[in-house]
Amino acid sequence: MYVAVKGGEKAIRNAHALLAEKRRGDTSVPEIAIEQIREQLSLAVDRVMGEGSLYDRDLAALAVKQARGDLVEAIFLLRAYRTTLPRFGSTLPVDTASMHVRRRISATYKDVPGGQVLGPTFDYTHRLLEGSAPVCRDTSSGIAENSPSSSEGKLERSQFNGRCPKVLSFLEQEGLLPREENTDASPGDLSREPLELPASRDVRLQNLARADEGLLLSLAYSTQRGLGSTHPFAGEIRMGEVEVYCIPEELGFPVLVGEITLTECESVNQFSGGKGRPASFTRGYGLAFGESERKAISMALVDRALLGADPESGLDEEVRGPAQNAEFVLYHSDNVEASGFVQHLKLPHYVDFQAELAMIRSLRAASNVSEQDSDNNGK
Repeated sequence: MYVAVKGGEKAIRNAHALLAEKRRGDTSVPEIAIEQIREQLSLAVDRVMGEGSLYDRDLAALAVKQARGDLVEAIFLLRAYRTTLPRFGSTLPVDTASMHVRRRISATYKDVPGGQVLGPTFDYTHRLLEGSAPVCRDTSSGIAENSPSSSEGKLERSQFNGRCPKVLSFLEQEGLLPREENTDASPGDLSREPLELPASRDVRLQNLARADEGLLLSLAYSTQRGLGSTHPFAGEIRMGEVEVYCIPEELGFPVLVGEITLTECESVNQFSGGKGRPASFTRGYGLAFGESERKAISMALVDRALLGADPESGLDEEVRGPAQNAEFVLYHSDNVEASGFVQHLKLPHYVDFQAELAMIRSLRAASNVSEQDSDNNGK
């Protein structure tokens, strides 16, 4: 029987006040500012922007602070705020080949036009807590010796006629990698329309871009361990700034509206051919806001796993793992949906539980009666 809780509103107000107190912490310690989170916890901010589907560093930093560092809660906050914003239009597709590169590496070619640009990365750091160790003041750019130098650690686009060539374009020119065909069709929009299966690749990529990084990482790892068909080469990973353009209706020509930081990964997978298709390489693709390299790599692996199981791709690969199951991946990778459904267990379920409790008691009582009847018949 459900019993109404009296005084619940007052208890909730007190819980809010206690949360604000815990969020602030020890008042003898200076309060952390939005600017500090934005500048010094930038990777957390980038993840919240990417999975929250809103590129705004200040709002993402505010969400991180309000959520006490719980990134999934911060992502929820940012998505909720996003729904209140009016939409003025759509931008043109960004051109990552024209990226102002701050990091660019390839595991397939050593010497590529523009060279290897190490950029800001944990790859070569010692995993030791520094404590109060002095900050390194070395301002070297991290550009490899075979690369053109830049005082800011960026490749100037003027060196390549405004474009930093894509590594995988070399395979495309040789006919070993199919080119990605651009279409005039408008891509799906998961922020406005619910997911429907089977999903086209543009919808899958949008879903993966918003997906929980931890789950994508696990799925990507599973494909490399044999529960899938992807153990690729990192064709190219690049991170930097790209310009964003839109075409206002009243003008009719592209106008620069801003610049955003993106991380892009293109993976290279072998395809042995079959059913009239020659042996070739195939591609997995990942793109994420900010410096989100692990997310972009994981996304590329999962994208390729889903592509192999897509009948329209023509790859016709055997489904051997969860990363190749579109329904499993796409429906369960959204951390806002998952968190809400898991945490709803905290809400009152008194009526449901009492019904199940009564059913279990009646079943046990019936079972006891049956056992007693059997004993009596046996005697």
